[in-house]
Amino acid sequence: MKKINFLYQFHGKKIIVFAFLFNSIFVFSQIQKELVLGEQPIYKVAKTKDSIIADGKMDEPSWKNAEIRTFDYFFRRDKPADEQKTKFRMLWDDKNLYLFYEFEDSSLTARETQHDGRTYLDDCAEFFCLPIPDSLNMHFGFEVNIPKVKYDYIVLWQFHNNRSVFIPTYDPNYEVGVTYDGTINDDTDTDKCWTMEYTIPLSAFRGFSTRDLAGKKWAFQAVRQDRNLVDDKFRSTSTLFPTYDVELDVHPPNRFGLMEFIDN
Repeated sequence: MKKINFLYQFHGKKIIVFAFLFNSIFVFSQIQKELVLGEQPIYKVAKTKDSIIADGKMDEPSWKNAEIRTFDYFFRRDKPADEQKTKFRMLWDDKNLYLFYEFEDSSLTARETQHDGRTYLDDCAEFFCLPIPDSLNMHFGFEVNIPKVKYDYIVLWQFHNNRSVFIPTYDPNYEVGVTYDGTINDDTDTDKCWTMEYTIPLSAFRGFSTRDLAGKKWAFQAVRQDRNLVDDKFRSTSTLFPTYDVELDVHPPNRFGLMEFIDN
């Protein structure tokens, strides 16, 4: 999908202009019916007392308490072999969100080296989050490939003429750890797997309340991009929650599920 980048300059400082003050109402077909509160699937996020280190190893005991979900919704695939397995876990505490992805992968591929580049064309773990339990037409996006190259942004979905605006000047400070079993960018061998672990400070979700989260719900989507040939831009895509209309890509926030913060 073609992307447009907006940057507003004011007195020499970069100011992000948020359009989420205006929650536009869109008319969808039956396939794209907008979810309302109570209809979204829910992932229950357990609270951790451990000090989580983003190293891609899931060593901390609290990960045993995390709900395990698989990515069962696939599109942009050529053959059954493109449906490689993914497991997803999430934890939280009063300062951070913690994400853990486990990917089966027979071909580790990642060529993007520039921050805010096209990491989504590589083997890539993505996370979209809207810190309210509703379908406001914006969200925060995090996309990181195996070499830990980051593309982070705010997206205003279908902002004008059904085109979405991506604001890459959003550069939050978050940590990512990766492990992998195989060789990156070598089509001559067969690889096995890779993992990615995120630590995202709650302060990264600017403009939203992040205090006293126990019992609250946020909207989110988790996505995998899976590229299996170094010199081919094709990649398959899988998601935690269904997107229903793949022509609109993986970003429509009205199709996000919910995370519910559990204080266990």
